[in-house]
Amino acid sequence: MQAEGQAPEILFWVGCAGSFDARAQKVTRALCEILHHAGVSFAILGQEERCTGDPARRAGNELLFQMLATMNIETLNLYGVRKIVTTCPHCFNTLKNEYPALGGHYEVIHHTQLLQELLSSGKLRIKEEGGLKNTRVTYHDSCYLGRANGVYEAPRALLEALEVELVEMKRSRKNGFCCGAGGAQMWKEDEPGDKRINVERVEEALENQPQIIAANCPFCITMLQDGLKAKDKSEDVLVYDLSEMILQSL
Repeated sequence: MQAEGQAPEILFWVGCAGSFDARAQKVTRALCEILHHAGVSFAILGQEERCTGDPARRAGNELLFQMLATMNIETLNLYGVRKIVTTCPHCFNTLKNEYPALGGHYEVIHHTQLLQELLSSGKLRIKEEGGLKNTRVTYHDSCYLGRANGVYEAPRALLEALEVELVEMKRSRKNGFCCGAGGAQMWKEDEPGDKRINVERVEEALENQPQIIAANCPFCITMLQDGLKAKDKSEDVLVYDLSEMILQSL
C-alpha cells in the first residue's frame, strides 16, 4: 500500500482465528463485505501479520509473547499504522493495552464499535423490512471486550438497530460469565469438574429460549456452538457474530 502511495483509513487485524478457523473466516468475510458496502478503505497485513502473542502470555510464555509483539510492532510502525480494527477481543485487548509498553501505540477498536460508528454516521443503513427484526436473541458478553475493557453498549446498540427482541442472560455485562476459552484455556485439557464451562453458559442462554445467541468473539462462537451440540440444540439455536447479523440486514 505504501508503494502505491495509498494510506487506508484503517488496518483490519484479521487474527489467527479469522485467518485459519473455518467458522471465524465467515466473520472475516462478513466484516470485509460491510466495510466495502460502507465505502471504508482498509488494508490487511497478510502474511506479515503474526499472532499478537495473547495465548503465549496467558499460558505463561512471556518470552514468546515479547518476540511476537516486537515483530508485529516493527511491521505496524514500518507501515505507519495509526488505527486498527479487530474482530477478536483477545487481539483487541493485547494490541490496545499491552503493546504500548513495547512501543506500539495505536488507536485500536473492536469491530462492534466500528459498526456502531458506521450506523450512527449513516454510512450503514438497516433495511426496514425483513432482516432479523423481532427475532428472539440473547447476547453473550465476551470477557475481553466486556469485563476487561468495559465495552457493553456498542454491541447492544447494534442489536437495537436490528430491532431484535433482546433477552439478557442472568449473568451479563460486568457480571458476565466466561465461555470457557479465555486465558489460553482453549489449548489445554479440561481440569477435573462436574460440568464444562461452555455447557453451563449455554444452559443459561437456553433459559431465554432464543433463536440466536449473538457473540463478538471467535473463541466464544466455538465454545457456544460446542455447548449447543452437547445439549443437542445446534439445529434449533444459531450462534452468530454481530457482524454477520448486520450483513444479513443491510
